[in-house]
Amino acid sequence: MKLKKIFIITILLSGLTMYYGCSSSGSSQITTEDPNEAFNIAKAMYDKGDYVSAIEAFSFIKIKFPGTQIADQIQFYLAQSYFERKEYLLGAYEYENMLKNYPLSNLIPESRYKLGLCYYYLSPKYGLDQEFTHYAMSELQLFVELYPNDKNTADASEKLQELKDKLAYKELTVGEQYMILEDYGSAVLYFNNVYENYIDSKYTEEAMVSQAEAYIKMKKPGDAKIVLDRFYKLFPNSKLKSRADELYNMTLAGK
Repeated sequence: MKLKKIFIITILLSGLTMYYGCSSSGSSQITTEDPNEAFNIAKAMYDKGDYVSAIEAFSFIKIKFPGTQIADQIQFYLAQSYFERKEYLLGAYEYENMLKNYPLSNLIPESRYKLGLCYYYLSPKYGLDQEFTHYAMSELQLFVELYPNDKNTADASEKLQELKDKLAYKELTVGEQYMILEDYGSAVLYFNNVYENYIDSKYTEEAMVSQAEAYIKMKKPGDAKIVLDRFYKLFPNSKLKSRADELYNMTLAGK
């Protein structure tokens, strides 16, 4: 999965680097042999919001001054420039380079957070392929675990939950579609995916009750009762309790 991701990003990076090289004059302003001065020139472009020039300048001094003490800052602001341009695939590629090449930098927490954000912003609507959603969840989860007290942890946690809800909703809607088609066995599987994989999702309650209903449609009241017993234990104050009670009474009647 990681190799595929980097391969795609590398192809895009090659194409856009050629574009920026033809359309900007960022590197032409770097005439100094002092890496710190060169960085300050590139950073001034970044601070002005001229991210195209900044990308060219940071890319140039990254090659011109390898191994300098500010190499991590050069790499970080190259990634930041792509991020600010909303070139999230390219930003992700450069943040990953940052994490790989400068693991001891004090910019690592911010880089890991921004890497998660890149994939978060690439995450599509729930009905589409969710590969980037999974990337985002993986990176944001790791960030939260590694830096529980970071200034960005609350936001990362909020976005992580949002992505979980998106995936849970996708599973729920597929299950509901199978209910309409009266394919109750398939519906059971998708409803199960919601609360087994995303137990803290806001759609878990609905999925459990719907799964119990699917079991009843399949003439499996015993399985429905097991699901409902778990539902009552997890969500004693649920707004769906009355619906669950109706289904529970049906299980007792053997329906």
